[in-house]
This record gives sequence, structure tokens and C-alpha cells, in this order.
Amino acid sequence: MMLKYAATLSDTGFHWNLWADFQNMWQYAFMQHAFEAGTIVAIVAGVVGYFVVMRRLSFAAHALSHVGFAGAAGAVLIGVNPVFGLLVFTSGGGLAMAALGRRANTQDVQIGTVLAFMLGLGVLFINLYKGYATEAYSLLFGEILGISIGDVFITLVAGVLIIATVALLYRRLVFTSLDEDVAEAKGISVLGVGICFMLLIAVATSIAVQVVGVLLIFALMVTPAAIAGRLASRPAQGIAISVGIALAATWFGLFTSYYLPYPVSFFITTSVFILYLAVRLLQARSA
Repeated sequence: MMLKYAATLSDTGFHWNLWADFQNMWQYAFMQHAFEAGTIVAIVAGVVGYFVVMRRLSFAAHALSHVGFAGAAGAVLIGVNPVFGLLVFTSGGGLAMAALGRRANTQDVQIGTVLAFMLGLGVLFINLYKGYATEAYSLLFGEILGISIGDVFITLVAGVLIIATVALLYRRLVFTSLDEDVAEAKGISVLGVGICFMLLIAVATSIAVQVVGVLLIFALMVTPAAIAGRLASRPAQGIAISVGIALAATWFGLFTSYYLPYPVSFFITTSVFILYLAVRLLQARSA
């Protein structure tokens, strides 16, 4: 779909007048929806992703995206919207991972076990489906240029709920992320916070796959937060930097893909990866 749009609009051209180019691009409803959904997802991914990195749960975010694909395949099999299947499976997978592994830094084995089982189910669902599972497969690499106004609304509602929950749990998330033993001694339920946060990752992953897809979820959920972790000295500052990088990468990807016949996810992943390498190199030289 992205290539089709690019081919259709290639005659618009890029004239280096960024404001004029943006106005030209903004006249199309599908680009408006893409920017709206992309902005919401970038903010959510930047916030949740910072705690994902802080709690050393990058593997969990990656695993849940693959678990979600199994859910999407199952939804296609029974004739339901793949996004709903994705959300159900990521939520269930997140709960299983949190319940099997009590502490954030000892969950690798549990996460891998749940991931293997869910991927097996995904293979089964795809094998049982006799039609063309294009909707499920589109989630592998994202389909943000095909997002509808209804999808934007669902993304907005989910995004508001995620940000509100993070704000409510902020102090507990920071405390348990920094030192689980001390947090538990202070009466904070490490398991309860862990379960809530895994559910947040599940929902955030479900809406983020619309932008970068299952296979590239690290681009928005982990890489901006990893960069922020190297630049910030306080959690609030780190979250702000993480959100800013995710937003800049998403907007850059959408703007560039309008003029070049390549996927949005490619530009997003490439920009954050280059920025990550640049930060690492600069810090290495100044050390």
C-alpha cells in the first residue's frame, strides 16, 4: 500500500520548501491520519519504552510483539479484526510473563518459554487459514499509511489510558525499576507493579505495530529510550528525551516516505539507529 501511495504521489516532487511540501502532503486524509496515529504512538512508545529499558525488559517488549502476531493470525482465522487478536494475545502473554517471573531482572527464561509457545500457536493458525492472511502479515512491517480515522480514535483512547496509568504508577515504577528489594521493603508490591507494567507494554506494543510492525518494534519502544538513558540524569528528563526522539523519527519517516517509494518503518528505524550510533561514538570520544 505504501508503494502504491508513493507511486501515485510521486509527481508532487520535493522542492526543499519544507512548509510548502508539508502543506502539499497534509491535503491527503491518509497522511493526516498517519501523522495523528504516529504522534500518539511515538509519545506512548517514548514513555513506556523508557521504563522498558530502565527495568531491563527489552526482550519482553520484543517477545510481546511476536506474541501479538500469533494473536493476529488467530483473529484472522476466526474472522475477527487482527488488532483485537493482537491485543488479547499480548495482554495474555504479558500476564503470563509477569506471573511466571516475579522480578523484572529474572524473567528471560519465562519470557522465552511463553514466546516459544505463542509462536507455535501462530504457525498453527496461519497453517489452518485457507485464505490470504494479508491483514495479519501487514502487521509484521506496519501499515500506518492505511490507517483509518476509526483506528486513530482507538489509538488515541489507548494512548490516553496508557499515559494516565504511567502517571498514576510513576513513583512506584521508578522505585521498583531502581531497586526492587528496597521497594519491597517499603511495602510496594513488586509483583503487582510488574503485572501492571507488562500490561502497559502489551497495549503499547499493540498500537505501536501499526507504525513499525511486529519485526521492528524495537525502533520506537527501545532505541529512543536507550539513547535517552545515555543522555539523561533523571527519569523525567529521560522520558522527555525519549519521547522527543520517537516523535522526530516518526515525523521524519512519514515526511520522507511521502516523497520516496520506501516504507515508513525503514526511515524510522534507520534514523534512530544512526542517532544511537552517533551518541555512542560521541560519548566514546569524550570519555
